[in-house]
Amino acid sequence: MGKTLFPSAALVVVAASVCVCLVASRSYAQDADAGVLPPVHVVDGSAVGGTSQTRSDAPTAPTITMSKEDLEKLIDARIKAAADAATAASATPTVGEGQKDVKAAFSFANFAWSPSNLGSSDRPLTWGPFTGEIRLDTAFHQDFSNPKDHTISGSSEVFRSGELQVTEIGFGGDFLYKNVMVRLMTQFGMYSQTTPRNDASPAQGQWNLADAYRYISEAYVGYHIPVLNGINIQAGIFMSYIGLWSYYNFDNWTYQPSYVSSNTPWFFNGARVQIFPSEKLKIEPWLVNGWQSYGVFNQAPGVGLQVSWKPVEWFALVSNNYFGTDTLAVPDRKRIHTDDSIMVRLYRNKDAPISQVAASLTVDAGCEFGDGNAAAGVNMTNCGNQYFLGFMTYARAWFAHDRFAATIGGGAITNPGRYLVLVPPVNGATAFSGVTANLPNDPTKYGAFAGLPAFPACPQGSPGCPSTSSDFNAWDMQITGDYMPNDFITFRVEYNHRAASIPYFAGSGGMTPCVNGTCSNQGAAGSWPGQNGAATVAGLNNPGGPDLSFTEDRLTVAMMMKF
Repeated sequence: MGKTLFPSAALVVVAASVCVCLVASRSYAQDADAGVLPPVHVVDGSAVGGTSQTRSDAPTAPTITMSKEDLEKLIDARIKAAADAATAASATPTVGEGQKDVKAAFSFANFAWSPSNLGSSDRPLTWGPFTGEIRLDTAFHQDFSNPKDHTISGSSEVFRSGELQVTEIGFGGDFLYKNVMVRLMTQFGMYSQTTPRNDASPAQGQWNLADAYRYISEAYVGYHIPVLNGINIQAGIFMSYIGLWSYYNFDNWTYQPSYVSSNTPWFFNGARVQIFPSEKLKIEPWLVNGWQSYGVFNQAPGVGLQVSWKPVEWFALVSNNYFGTDTLAVPDRKRIHTDDSIMVRLYRNKDAPISQVAASLTVDAGCEFGDGNAAAGVNMTNCGNQYFLGFMTYARAWFAHDRFAATIGGGAITNPGRYLVLVPPVNGATAFSGVTANLPNDPTKYGAFAGLPAFPACPQGSPGCPSTSSDFNAWDMQITGDYMPNDFITFRVEYNHRAASIPYFAGSGGMTPCVNGTCSNQGAAGSWPGQNGAATVAGLNNPGGPDLSFTEDRLTVAMMMKF
């Protein structure tokens, strides 16, 4: 409006209209708990605070005695205040992992460059207090061993060879209203079948927990307390972020993470408290059922703590620490684990051919100890029998205004006792059932492992464990290329080489053997005609037993979307 003059009648009409809009805005703001200023009553040319509530004894509105210029300034100020409040309300994000807190934790800088945080800050599916989220991850994986049953072993992200498969379909989002928060994300596709099979806790007691939670990746409710820089109390299923990489491949620098990430929890079922002492620090204690478990393995839950510190835009540190009893039916065996990551953005110039460069390093250490070993006679009073050491490191460069990217990296682990190593899906084996089939008696191919159980997982020195012990040493490397035409979609091509000290990966004969004359395929014998050793099924299986390899080379082509 500025200083423009207009007839008094028109001015009164404009003033009345603005007052009506402000009253309506206040009524809505009370519902949305937004910070719109209360109406102003003008008395003797001065503004004083009032209330929007209607009262039976409310005085008659006073006569406006302000000059045109002062009234115009007041109207301008009111319009600006209402617009600013509406903008702030629409821009307020929900509270959740990887998102800004209502108290603006970590919002002083853009950390979208860091692992597990890729994607846009623009949330187009926002309606009032609800911010929707849709994810779709579809991929083609080619194992160069060409397993005849198409099964890929030892990965929590990659499962079938030579096929186009949907890894994940997710629908959900975040709801935030008057400090009450809810997050729900579903999971359909391969994740709904493959993630539950890595949890042995449903074997404890009745009810099928794996099916109860099969189609849920995140589901928690919480409350935000506006003290310090914000405190969130949440309970349900939430992401763990042990191992740095996100459960969702879209968010990461690579499709297949190294063993440190792939062999540690993707989710926890329990409660957590997110404490933000400042906008640069988060302290998050957990009380959970166990180590990536829907239920409790014994009688005691697991506890943990995450500390995330981001003092400047180019540096981030996260430390995860865990303690629990996670060996089924062995209540006195304790597990401890620490997972620590450093992320550094080394360079940033968005207009240069190389727009930014970043690197990450993750180091893990842990062990199991204590009496009560099911295999009697094994000393478990210290960490000498079962422990975990590992690392992974990556470097990533972005090009052409961040529309292209290349990542290279890998890592290694050692895990005697194999208590964290993913169980190979030989003949449909799960974390609970284990692998009972033996390797073929072929010393030329398997050496000292020939004829032994394909994957014994027991503490070193346990009676009945193979003489080759139960060591597990492995390393891998990845090269990844990304094309991101916008922030909502990624086209990815990736090459992986993986190696282990034992036969672990799928060979050309596949993971589905014929054992003792009976062939089975992804389940119990007799699930379809001709299965029990008939020629029509024997051609799909391996009569000599599972065919496992010491190495794996694999190519992945993926298209991933997140809104």
